[in-house]
Amino acid sequence: MKYDFIVVGHGLAGAILAETLRSRGSKVLVIDEPKANSASRVAAGLLNPVAGKRFAKSWLADTFIPAADAFYTSLEARYGQELFFRKPIYKIFSSIEEQNTWMAKSAGGNWGDYILATHTQSINQPGIDDPYGGIMIGRGGYLHVFAMLDLLTEDLLKQNLMLPERFDMSELQLTEGGVKYKSIEAARLVFCEGYQVVHNPYFKWLPIQPTKGEVLEVQTDQNFSPECIYNKAVYVVPEGAGRFIIGATYDWRNPDEEPTPQGQEELSERFRQITPQPFQVTGHWAGIRPAVRDRRPLAGLHPQYPQLGVFNGMGSKGVLMAPYLARQFAAALAGEEELMPEIHIFRYLSLYYAYTDQQNLQP
Repeated sequence: MKYDFIVVGHGLAGAILAETLRSRGSKVLVIDEPKANSASRVAAGLLNPVAGKRFAKSWLADTFIPAADAFYTSLEARYGQELFFRKPIYKIFSSIEEQNTWMAKSAGGNWGDYILATHTQSINQPGIDDPYGGIMIGRGGYLHVFAMLDLLTEDLLKQNLMLPERFDMSELQLTEGGVKYKSIEAARLVFCEGYQVVHNPYFKWLPIQPTKGEVLEVQTDQNFSPECIYNKAVYVVPEGAGRFIIGATYDWRNPDEEPTPQGQEELSERFRQITPQPFQVTGHWAGIRPAVRDRRPLAGLHPQYPQLGVFNGMGSKGVLMAPYLARQFAAALAGEEELMPEIHIFRYLSLYYAYTDQQNLQP
């Protein structure tokens, strides 16, 4: 069988890239080993346009948000199922100093519809502990990532466009016209493996830092407002009927996929800082994110083997960034435009040369 592209990996980045390539008329085969605890499947899928203690607008939010909204809306229309839930985010001030930081920041910026309201005192919402107030952030929401991945996977399997198996690097051959994998041929192969790229002999030189994240599902005795997402050191995403997803931890020292008592205690304690309500932990998961040194994604073709590409490094911002970046990468693969330099892997060419020099020196 011959294809235009083989996409290895069907997490958030791989699924959106494969869908984008297919929407342009390309014949795509996806190879992916199903895993219940992949980083994409355990994530709450948060899209937050204003993040961090410094209250910075997310990088290229004005560009990424319309593309994300259009992409998820098109999938919802196709499948007749709500996937992206548009909700404001109530970012709770943790101190008077943080409140002052925001007041100074907001005085000199044009925030438009990203900030719906600023509260300098509690909004007096039952179940919420916010003595210093907070800001209500607009244009946010969350994606049911696992539901989207399940729908796209089912589509691919029905059309025989997915191999549900672990990719075997030893079966990959680079040819004059592209690549060959077992009996399959393609013009190009794109790796969307998440943190597993650190084991990829063609792209292991990229500065990916596997970062573990744990999340909880909790059930509260009383249901405080599900009309917004809460954020104070952790995010709290409403799932309905008193259920909430709480996340996430960041651990680069122990990059495994096992939930820990320490992670549960950390998330539980931070949840208690948002609400005094009693709750029960009903679910606990862990996944590994592909974080990048400069916090920018990685996309591009291999410096020596242009039949191989990579699309990776979204970290915790994949829901926001992946639709636009997949569209741009697909256009770049077709020779229609250049990748933006901030995401191009060639910004790390010095690491590639150092890696190849090291390989050449090995006996």
